[in-house]
Amino acid sequence: MSTVIGQEYTFRISGKKAPTRTLKSAMTERLCTFDQENLDERGKPTPEYIKLYEEWGKGKIGVIVLGNLPVSRTDLEAKKNAIIDARSPWDAVEAFKPVIAAAKAHGSLVIGQATHGGRQVSEDVNKNPVSSSDVQSPPLGGMTFAKPRPLTVAEIDDLVKAWGHAADVLYKAGADGIQLHSAHGYLLSQFLSGRVNRRTDAYGGSLENRYRIIKRIIEEIRTRVPDEKFMLSIKINSADFSDGGLTTDESRQVCQWLDAAGLDLIELSGGTYESLAFEHKKESTKKREAFFIEFAEALKPVIQRATICVTGGFRSKAAMEQAISEGSTDLVGLARPLCSEPYLIRDIVEGKSEGAKENKSPSPVSTATAIYEIGCIATGKPLPDMTDDKVAQEVVAIATGQKRPEDKPVEDQNVEASYHKNEGKL
Repeated sequence: MSTVIGQEYTFRISGKKAPTRTLKSAMTERLCTFDQENLDERGKPTPEYIKLYEEWGKGKIGVIVLGNLPVSRTDLEAKKNAIIDARSPWDAVEAFKPVIAAAKAHGSLVIGQATHGGRQVSEDVNKNPVSSSDVQSPPLGGMTFAKPRPLTVAEIDDLVKAWGHAADVLYKAGADGIQLHSAHGYLLSQFLSGRVNRRTDAYGGSLENRYRIIKRIIEEIRTRVPDEKFMLSIKINSADFSDGGLTTDESRQVCQWLDAAGLDLIELSGGTYESLAFEHKKESTKKREAFFIEFAEALKPVIQRATICVTGGFRSKAAMEQAISEGSTDLVGLARPLCSEPYLIRDIVEGKSEGAKENKSPSPVSTATAIYEIGCIATGKPLPDMTDDKVAQEVVAIATGQKRPEDKPVEDQNVEASYHKNEGKL
């Protein structure tokens, strides 16, 4: 069955072809090795991590984004992140090859999202975080964050090389590209933000200065991986939604610089830990589902070559196809719906679904429940029916640590078979 989102899409810079006009946005997976004391044992992909991407790889997703993938093993988004850090003694290329191969097995493009937590590293992971400046991140969801110190210029130089190393690893492991995470308040976003970045050197002050670290990382990646078919991407906020943070006008200017620098893909998102994007939806965007569609529409006329992807809010086939058909975006990005329904895109393309099923998990804890669902996919366990109020309440209680899960035997270790046996609910 022909659908708009089921169309093949060709990227204008790399020439890479995505099988559909969809993107699985990066999400915290928390399935890799972690040791509180031994840094060498952090971040190795596990069989469960490979299994997760094997299942997503079956779903006819156009572009699958791995990650978060911190470039520093001390500056994680969370414990059990997959990590690419040159200081780790294990062979990252060999470790990530089976992950990428599993995700690409059915035709999806795969890129890795390289990141650094900066001031948004939980205090139980790093009590001495770094950032663009010494502005502390407020507590969130039970997490506390220590006051950061500003990075020195020499440390910025090292981080530029760290992102270059991550690109080299991903390229050699078979990935189609790399994505810089400059959204949601992580380190690169902390440099762009006039609220957080209070530096007075070449990396602070003007927007051009605040963008400088990203510009240098792009140059470093192109030096380390000169292959023009290796995709360069970025995830960037349309706005920070906070006083003094990155504004929509500033984001638009940065996107123009990124386009001129030859980035193949710009993924638009928004918000930070301090000001979550879903709290700032306009009535017009609620009707169209996509949180950042109006920014994309204002941006597209000034973008020459980069592909634009809007992530956040999409649930129905109708809204996704309207956004593409009207030229508001080139690709649609999904995240949490693919935790509940890993084959959702395939089902839409094949005419078996009109969109994501309702998820009864409340927004403030939806990340926790998504992590729980990711764990189910990774271990072959049936996914809970989150359209059921009682089931959703049970999952919320388990995911937030209020209740221990019952140890029940898994009857069906085949995730896909279990999904279809339950009419689309794993």
